[in-house]
Amino acid sequence: MIRYFFTPVGEKNAHEINSATKNCWIHMENPSDLEVENISAVTGAPAQMIKAALDEEERARIEIENQCKLILVDIPIINESEDGESYFYNTLPLGVIITSEHFITVCLKQTSVITDFFQGRIKGFDINKATRFLYQILYNNSVKFLHYLKQIDKLSNRIQLKLHKSMKNKELIQLLELEKSLVYFSTSIKSNHAVLEKVLASSIVKHYDEDQDILDDAVIESRQAMEMADIYRDVLSGTMDAFASVIGNNQNKVMKLLTALTIIITIPTLIASFFGMNTPLPLQTHKFGFWIILGISALCSGIAALIMYRKKMF
Repeated sequence: MIRYFFTPVGEKNAHEINSATKNCWIHMENPSDLEVENISAVTGAPAQMIKAALDEEERARIEIENQCKLILVDIPIINESEDGESYFYNTLPLGVIITSEHFITVCLKQTSVITDFFQGRIKGFDINKATRFLYQILYNNSVKFLHYLKQIDKLSNRIQLKLHKSMKNKELIQLLELEKSLVYFSTSIKSNHAVLEKVLASSIVKHYDEDQDILDDAVIESRQAMEMADIYRDVLSGTMDAFASVIGNNQNKVMKLLTALTIIITIPTLIASFFGMNTPLPLQTHKFGFWIILGISALCSGIAALIMYRKKMF
């Protein structure tokens, strides 16, 4: 899918148009090879540069070719699990390509990092000011990472409350998925931060004093997201280790209880097996022999149970 936007001179709002024009914004969402070739021909942006954002394994980086600048960053996304009962978080590449006459964004899926601009949630963006537009995208991306990190923290706390009541595999798997999500986020945020630092320190795009605050804010938000991701990951990793210890301890308690019960039940069985032998035995002619044997069995089992209790086996 391809969408075109243009901001007329003197206006502040972008309008969607039907085709590419000079100084327009072209947004490509999971484009076909034919669409990539067409946009490449219209804008002069190399097709391989456009396709870079369509590879899920591409790393965040900056690339310059034929006066076309590619700023590739990772963006956060939410995926639904196969059973539809939970969500997990991942990242995808977002490519921003700046040519002399066009501003191009490329992504595999719809993302709120970009749709916020469509829906008017980002104020003061002007397609004619490519530098500011780029900074606003980078800033919005850092804000989205912070937003999703807070969601992960809240979701983790809810799952942990459930685990306090019942140790189910479902909740443990959800925690594992969140831990994986934090690893992905942490890696992507660090890569994005390196790109931000490079944009800040270099002349890849022309800097304007009035736009510098936006980039500085993006760097600050990125640094905060990086620290939060590391903290949440360490906390969740420690929590997983703690729950693993609790599960192991619960298993030990169950095994101790079963062992104690087995010993207690074995004593009457052992006594009964002796008196079941086909040989002369004590009390076999006594009229209360059966009850005496039951009493002896109960007494021995009671003594064994008392010993087990004092040893805290149940």
